[in-house]
Amino acid sequence: MKIAQAALDQLFFNARTANGFQDKPVPAALLQEVYDIAKMGATSMNCQPTRYVFLTTAEAKARVLPALSPGNVDKTNSSPVTVIVATDTQFFEHMPLVFPNNPGAKALFEGNAGLAQGTATRNGTLGSAYFMVAARAVGLDCGPMSGVDLAKVNAEFFPDGRLQANYLINLGYGDTSKLFDRNPRLSFAQACQVL
Repeated sequence: MKIAQAALDQLFFNARTANGFQDKPVPAALLQEVYDIAKMGATSMNCQPTRYVFLTTAEAKARVLPALSPGNVDKTNSSPVTVIVATDTQFFEHMPLVFPNNPGAKALFEGNAGLAQGTATRNGTLGSAYFMVAARAVGLDCGPMSGVDLAKVNAEFFPDGRLQANYLINLGYGDTSKLFDRNPRLSFAQACQVL
């Protein structure tokens, strides 16, 4: 059954990348709700390698500001939450729990660094896309940012190297006065082939 047009509008057609935010807090319970929705999205072998670090205080955000490109500082300071989206390079330790029907899944990744890295990168990014759709579904606005020095983020937040930052998302209730005009999207003919 197709979901209602209003839901599609909220998730995609009317949703925009937030460049500024209202001074309105995001409760911790809502962050958990977003995660609990997003974790239900499909990942290969249910591997779930995405990890989230929620920066909700000025002190926590101050730790990430030196890693941001200049254009991302003000929007990050205005957001109630900045999310470090990271990938767990040792995600396979959880395979006996999350994929119990294949007892060899953990060993498969443990013994093949290339397979583990590719799986973590691909599915970690996929998981974070579910997270943004889930955030929009509960009424939040997202401002994903790749203008960040990930090596600095990793050194500051993940010095043991297990987690690797992928990108950041500013999260909250968007300030519509800060929106840019929507940029064009490629057409079906430009982006797709049917064979």
